[in-house]
Amino acid sequence: MVRVVFVCLGNICRSPTAEGVFRHLVEQQGLADQIEVDSSGTSAWHVGEAPDSRAQSTARGRGIDLSRLRARQAISADFEAFDYVLAMDSANYDDLRDICPPGREDRLHLFLSFAPLQGLTDVPDPYYNDGFDRVFDMLEVASRGLLADICERHGL
Repeated sequence: MVRVVFVCLGNICRSPTAEGVFRHLVEQQGLADQIEVDSSGTSAWHVGEAPDSRAQSTARGRGIDLSRLRARQAISADFEAFDYVLAMDSANYDDLRDICPPGREDRLHLFLSFAPLQGLTDVPDPYYNDGFDRVFDMLEVASRGLLADICERHGL
């Protein structure tokens, strides 16, 4: 089992959307029994809350249901539990690096590193600028790149 966790600041916009997009792709490829998907946030601001209604609406419009997801905070044990810890931006990457146990740094990545042709390193936070469609598009491209990487590295 390959385990993947997506991480943003509050776990109500980018990371639950990435979780939903990637899970949908994994299910479409028939790999749900081999790849486990989760999401979290570096802050505790929204623990227990559902994803932002705008994120849910955007995802629903593309056939993905985020309504059952609930925010949780990232913890250092995530680096033991997950093979891929994927930060949505550089600030979250730095926060995750601060809680990463020694010897597990190889599990931490910027999510957009799996979509190098986008020419960006950070997924912008759509919370304040209502860029949910743009973010969704970015997450779809990076999800395809991530799945290709997982299949290649893990022989799936």
